[in-house]
Amino acid sequence: MVKAIIMAGGKGTRIVNEFMDIPKPMISINGKPILEHQLLQLKKYGYENVIIVVGYLGNQIIDYFKDGSLWGMQIEYFIEKEPLGTAGSLPLLRDKLSDDFFVINGDLLFDIDLNQFYRFHILGNNIITILTHPNNHPYDSATVITNEEGIVIDWLRKDEGKTWKKNQINAGIHLLSIEVLDCIDKKGFLDLDRDVLRGFVGNDRFLAYHTIEYIADLGTPERLKNAINDYQSKIPEKRNKNYKKCAVFLDRDGVINKEKGLIRDINKFELLEHVSEAIRIINESGYLAIVITNQPVIARGELTIEGLKEIHNKMETLIGQEMAYIDDIFFCPHHPHKGYDGEILEYKIECNCRKPKPGMIFAAAEKYNIDLAKSWIVGNSLTDIEAGINAGCNVSLINNTPHEHHSIMKTYNNLLQFCNENIKRYKMTPIQ
Repeated sequence: MVKAIIMAGGKGTRIVNEFMDIPKPMISINGKPILEHQLLQLKKYGYENVIIVVGYLGNQIIDYFKDGSLWGMQIEYFIEKEPLGTAGSLPLLRDKLSDDFFVINGDLLFDIDLNQFYRFHILGNNIITILTHPNNHPYDSATVITNEEGIVIDWLRKDEGKTWKKNQINAGIHLLSIEVLDCIDKKGFLDLDRDVLRGFVGNDRFLAYHTIEYIADLGTPERLKNAINDYQSKIPEKRNKNYKKCAVFLDRDGVINKEKGLIRDINKFELLEHVSEAIRIINESGYLAIVITNQPVIARGELTIEGLKEIHNKMETLIGQEMAYIDDIFFCPHHPHKGYDGEILEYKIECNCRKPKPGMIFAAAEKYNIDLAKSWIVGNSLTDIEAGINAGCNVSLINNTPHEHHSIMKTYNNLLQFCNENIKRYKMTPIQ
């Protein structure tokens, strides 16, 4: 029987001054406590057995939820007599667990297909699966580094490691095997990330499940305010894997960063002014922000895949520093013309992903369940626009003079103006 353990014992030091008389998991979002939103998500996917770890003002949680029967669930409680952190209670709950189990931070709002997450964990025979996502404050979060197979190979605190990092943040939702509990040899206060999970880094059964579904931690008053607005706009449910979503597909060079020809040197990558502000508008609208870019420098042998990823890490870091994020990046490494010194023959092919072909857009649509007819592509060349038309998207050409025969094109000075006119003012095509 798969159980969920919800860590609801903390005081919430960064937000406690605004809610002195209630525990943080009982803060109301649209008329329901955070903890109730979590329970409803678990119930939705069939996980009805829950252990809630309580501490600070925990009697309020117990009095409200009781045994869980009003929600069709079975709730037990573990009462911390002294603070045990986010993992200190786990070894003490060993006898109550007979299967792999969820561990969920008590200050999260989320709308996630938990069954897909669980299937990923089980099919991989993982001992630990953490859920990662991009967020709008990666500068204030630990970054998870994975290899191509999704194995966690590094875990960087916000103040350590690489200068440029992929926006892949531990969300606070985990699946653990009982094997993990048998490896905990400390007692008392334990931090799940620092004292438990980081010790498994490099283990090929420790994987990350990356998602763009809705997850918000409510650690600060500003994040709480944003989450309330999100729920009022129904953004959480609209980002669930099972919901048909809309996206803004963004070309890279000349739309996000300054146009400097083919960029081979990471030091030449520089964001355009106001780009992060524009992407933040996209994030807040509920649309996905997805980059699609032709990168023939790979086929020409002038930049490696790893070098390109480092450039994209710089892009994600710079955008993240301004409280915005890219949901995903698709790039085409191919180029059809052969016969040049240093070229990589395996990439010198005719492909379906190089714009103006719509392969990257179709791949994103399949991966994220995107309604292309209600989505947009924003580019600075006719190649971008043609790719969007071929995919059935709405299109917008920026930083160019449109050709009159392309009546559906629109010209804007920059991405921010596009977002202001199409998202803020007209809300673009409404997400149904």
